[in-house]
Amino acid sequence: MKRGFWIAYVLLLLAQLLMSNYFHVTPYIFLTILPVMVLCIPIRVGTAGAMFIACASGLVVDFLSEGVLGLNALALIPVAFARHGIIGLIFGPELFARKEDFSVGRCGFGKVAVSIFLALLIFLVIYIWADGAGTRPLWFNGLRLAASLVASFVVSLLTLGVLAPDPRK
Repeated sequence: MKRGFWIAYVLLLLAQLLMSNYFHVTPYIFLTILPVMVLCIPIRVGTAGAMFIACASGLVVDFLSEGVLGLNALALIPVAFARHGIIGLIFGPELFARKEDFSVGRCGFGKVAVSIFLALLIFLVIYIWADGAGTRPLWFNGLRLAASLVASFVVSLLTLGVLAPDPRK
């Protein structure tokens, strides 16, 4: 596995901690890059390994920033579980056959954007549902989901170049 990937992963985990602690713009927006980080874990790492990494990453963020222990981990583990399915559905089986990781240069911006969108959607639906715990109205949760999805999608696209660089460059 690439050593540079894991260094970037840890640095982006620190960036997520900073976002979780200091960038509370409005209660309607929750910024996260955790789903794209899990989605970009190298193909060689199996589902169980990705779920373990997702759980550890979520617990680190929960413990050091948000206060609700297990909330990020709860929402991130299904993303890790669905990672191979999302990659296979969007990019096809070729990446698995060649054991190659995806990148915008290799797979195209549209496919990568759809895969990030799906990973974020899975994460945010579970996160917002668990965070609200039946205490917030449906319109608030729907608005929070839409706003968080758009904001997190933009931030995730910015981090994509760090975790999934174009190998041709």
